[in-house]
Amino acid sequence: MSLYKTARWQRMRLTHLSAHPLCAMCMEEGRVQSGNVVDHIIPHRGDVTLFYDETNFQTLCKRHHDGAKQRAEKGGRTGAVGFDGTPAGW
Repeated sequence: MSLYKTARWQRMRLTHLSAHPLCAMCMEEGRVQSGNVVDHIIPHRGDVTLFYDETNFQTLCKRHHDGAKQRAEKGGRTGAVGFDGTPAGW
């Protein structure tokens, strides 16, 4: 069974989105946009402890999660961007 289908994840996801409703990457760009994806900042790659680590969660909109974050993960970057749109921490 996928970890994403567990009752524990579903509860954690809803709790996180209630407490953090805005997309973190949009806010870095100076925009206000609601998010609907709870993203793992550090990809868990099947590590159950990291999967359920709430300090590893950020809210993203679908556009950022499916675009910038996925490209960054494939390139080995965190996906965080500064206010000017450049990758943070480079």
